Amino acid sequence: MKTLVEKLNLLKQRLKTRKVRIMIIGLGSVGGYLLDYLLSSKDSEKEIIVVGRNADKMLSDVNIVKVASLIRAQNNSTVEIVPDVDFNSVESLAKCLDTYRPDLIVNSSRAYSGLKYGSISWKNVRAYGIWSPLSIKYIKNIMEAYEKVDSDAIVINTSYSDAIIPWLKSAGKAYPDFGSGNINHLVPRIKFAAAEICGIKDFWNIDITYATSHFHDVVISKEGQTEGVDQLISISYQGKELQLNKEEVFSKCKIAMPVDAKRNMMNASSNFEIIDAILNAVRKGKKTKLHCPGVFGEIGGYPVVVDGSGEKVNAYIDTEKFTLDAMREKNRQSIYLDGIEKVEDGVLVYTDELIGKVKSAFGVDLVKKVPFDKISETAEFIINEIIEKNKDK
Repeated sequence: MKTLVEKLNLLKQRLKTRKVRIMIIGLGSVGGYLLDYLLSSKDSEKEIIVVGRNADKMLSDVNIVKVASLIRAQNNSTVEIVPDVDFNSVESLAKCLDTYRPDLIVNSSRAYSGLKYGSISWKNVRAYGIWSPLSIKYIKNIMEAYEKVDSDAIVINTSYSDAIIPWLKSAGKAYPDFGSGNINHLVPRIKFAAAEICGIKDFWNIDITYATSHFHDVVISKEGQTEGVDQLISISYQGKELQLNKEEVFSKCKIAMPVDAKRNMMNASSNFEIIDAILNAVRKGKKTKLHCPGVFGEIGGYPVVVDGSGEKVNAYIDTEKFTLDAMREKNRQSIYLDGIEKVEDGVLVYTDELIGKVKSAFGVDLVKKVPFDKISETAEFIINEIIEKNKDK
């Protein structure tokens, strides 16, 4: 598997002579919103390939986005539908990847669709890490297919990348280059909060550098507090650090949000931001700072820079404000509260606290360790014993 920097520079060369090919795998609400945003960019140099399982649903969903976008005079891109791809089959996925040879792949598929896992876990165990075997189920197949056809596409994963991408990397497997969402959802809230406190009108020009995992995205967004964990964050405006009370800032991050599929506008926007940063780097020589979970196979969420301003395109974790070791430690503290003790040598280890909470809340004995070869078995156990028995409660 090539490095992210190698892939970015290969992409830069390819796009000198042809359009970019973007593949969306899974057309649920995240994939649907993302398709809408991509078409709304009015970019005639994009070819979008939508991959899924239900041909009729896909055709209907794609048609409404295409027509709505064209009404707004924004749809200059082509869209191709690839139905009947089996996400459980590496061979089926490999055939699809080999046929279309995408430059960018966004995985928005879900092992159990139509349900926000957090609607079960947060109120019962206040942790999301329990769902890791479900989150990795399809992306591990996609990445196996990716290796099988020797793809060098840049891959973005949408589900719990804080732990999933490191899990793949620690097992010696090919792994996505970026994770979307999670920490990325919290950064705009912080900008709004800091702007309100300081009376800043152009809130979009507030600069954030932040390292934390999914747990703190949720607890700060839902409750406006940090569970007693000091946050590794820098907030600045016009080149000057803002001297703010962090607890006051985080308290203002608790803002009303829908709990249904409309929330996935944020994850789709996160995917769009990553794609936009990549294309701006390779096409226009721009430099962009993002916040992404799982980037470079690191546990948790980090500030990452995609920089096309030099002769070669570069990408790296931003260590201007904080050392990598400090960010890793802060992410370990955060993801522990999400139920993940560690991920190493292809094994995800749950915390004892999570195991106790799952037993108390659901009457289920969750395994301590999930080896890579037990992912599917553990995912089925969680679906049958926890989701199916609690989804309607």
